[in-house]
Amino acid sequence: MEPVKVIGLAPGTLEITRVARVALAEADLVVGGRRLLDACPVESFKAGAEQLPISGPLPPIMDAIRDRAVLGGKVVVLADGDPLFFGIGKRLGEELGVENLLVEPNVSTMQVASARLGLPWQEMDFVSLHGREDYSPLYAALVRADLIAVFTDATNTPAEVARALLERGADCFSMTVLEDLGTEREKVRLIPLPDTWGMDFAPLNLVILERLYPPEIELTLGIHDHFYLHQKNLITKLPVRAAGLAFLNVQPDSTVWDLGAGSGAVSIEASHLARRGRVFAVERHKTRAAMIRENIRRTGAWLVDTILGETPDCLEELPDPDRIFIGGGLGGEANQESALLKVACDRLKPRGRIVVHTILLDSLHLAKDYFKKLGWHFGVTQLQASATDSLAGDLRFKAQNPVFILWAEKP
Repeated sequence: MEPVKVIGLAPGTLEITRVARVALAEADLVVGGRRLLDACPVESFKAGAEQLPISGPLPPIMDAIRDRAVLGGKVVVLADGDPLFFGIGKRLGEELGVENLLVEPNVSTMQVASARLGLPWQEMDFVSLHGREDYSPLYAALVRADLIAVFTDATNTPAEVARALLERGADCFSMTVLEDLGTEREKVRLIPLPDTWGMDFAPLNLVILERLYPPEIELTLGIHDHFYLHQKNLITKLPVRAAGLAFLNVQPDSTVWDLGAGSGAVSIEASHLARRGRVFAVERHKTRAAMIRENIRRTGAWLVDTILGETPDCLEELPDPDRIFIGGGLGGEANQESALLKVACDRLKPRGRIVVHTILLDSLHLAKDYFKKLGWHFGVTQLQASATDSLAGDLRFKAQNPVFILWAEKP
């Protein structure tokens, strides 16, 4: 197989390097976006060379590149900037094998943007929203990074990025939009998030988000109960929360459902563990859902999605989970015939885990018997914690309600 040459052109100007000129002069097939192909002088192409614009699905393009290279043809793929930085280089490596690529990078758009702003880009997080329908990678970056570069597209514009931040309450970030970098039309604007509504931006743009101030409460495991807004003591208390999260065994890329989320304490701390995943706090009471959103804002747990609705109906549109926590919804006479547990177990991915907290014996037996019927491996731990409380100028231990922690693993 003839090695495929992947050539990066200068951002903005799309100037071709000496290496690019030599490669184009020998190429039988040149592949790239229409803008990149048009930027190359006609005389730089080999006589009779075929040009293949990338303007649709990639599989047929990859097939054409592979077929020509296998037959010994010389193939050049043009890219903007660095082909291996959110570029076509990764996909080519996956399809053809990195051993069959010769990559000639150029300065990346990210480098140019950092130079314009005087920002050290090795400290940034990078998020691409190209072709994405969910913003979970952006929300994850908002949690962990102070500087974030966001690659947009025609749908996920700077205005949409600003809207997503404002909806989450993440107004602790400033936004700079850099347009047409490296061209005579270059524009760099620091824009307040609300002002982006209705604004037009050049198709070629990059967004830089910079944290202005930290969250009120540091997002970590074991946040004290009194830091969370909650209603009528409806909160999974710290000792039980810590044990439940340990049994849940959340992984960095886990999708987590917290059903009957209450204050959102479990969801918020689960998001600290599922830093590349997704977390959904499902709550049917409007007031509690509002409290969850405020707790998210105060802790900066932007990865958590608050879902207001009745279970199990509101779960239909959610992605299948790797982990499920049920802190409420199984107890009480009205819920004995609920389909919640069945739906949760059906939707849980293979080798996924479910953890149920309950203080009622009937709820414990309901869940235990259901897992036993399914033939799942499960266990129960009863936890009763006592915490210090002030009394007569001294301290005493005040007992908290005993809680049954039931965990099960899907085969």
